[in-house]
Amino acid sequence: MLTAAAIALAACGSDRPSSEVPPQTDFDAANFTNPTTIDNPYYPLVPGSRWVLEGTADRGTGLQPHQVIITVSDLTKVIQGIATVVVWEQDLDHGRVQETELAFFAQDDTGNVWNLGEYPEEYSDKGKFKGAPSTWISGLHGAQGGIHVPGTPTTGSPSYREGTAPAVDFLDGARVEALNRQACAGIGCFPNVLVIDEWSSKASDGHQLKNYAPNVGLLRVDPRGGDEEESLLLVKLEHLGSAAMADVRSAARRLDERGYAHGGEDYRQTERVVVPV
Repeated sequence: MLTAAAIALAACGSDRPSSEVPPQTDFDAANFTNPTTIDNPYYPLVPGSRWVLEGTADRGTGLQPHQVIITVSDLTKVIQGIATVVVWEQDLDHGRVQETELAFFAQDDTGNVWNLGEYPEEYSDKGKFKGAPSTWISGLHGAQGGIHVPGTPTTGSPSYREGTAPAVDFLDGARVEALNRQACAGIGCFPNVLVIDEWSSKASDGHQLKNYAPNVGLLRVDPRGGDEEESLLLVKLEHLGSAAMADVRSAARRLDERGYAHGGEDYRQTERVVVPV
């Protein structure tokens, strides 16, 4: 008999495990002429942009208030020979940071936004640092970046990898579920929304339907199966001023420095983040 979670996974329209999902296109540094200009309308990563999403998630104690804050810094980090945009993300439960991470994005010449690595620090409910065991950097120890948001999304197109890092058991797959949907969040309702179905190699994680509104970015996250049932709505989108950006820059630099102590040998092979001249 199928469990409820298995039924939900089957209903999502993709019954292929992530390990069998090929990359949409192979990474080639020559295809990144201006990688830090990320102007894909569904995922514009302009330095100073900050998204605040709120909702609920189950981290083992039932559904509890959950918040995700995504901030685009003005820092870059070179990965696989190209500059990437450094994005700082914080996950909070009941206002307490559970995870804080740096993620590294770049856009290729056809508008695909790639994820080329992550340094995520984990914390206990009491705020104690637990480590950063899920760190991965594209091009090292079999890790390969993948497309986070396609430049030309098309319904009916094949599933694709968002990234893989065998050393830390990370392998995410995705497919375009819908285009031109209307979707609502805390900041209003939007037409022409792109819906991407994402899933992990860990079956218990289920799937997430991520809604991206043009010229807004990530608008909402809806669960489809899985244990965490994370559900998020965008409640604030802002562009930070110079004082706030200075704080972001300092926080991201501190996190990057911690990566050399806690992110393993792969992170220590990367160059430190820099402020573009």
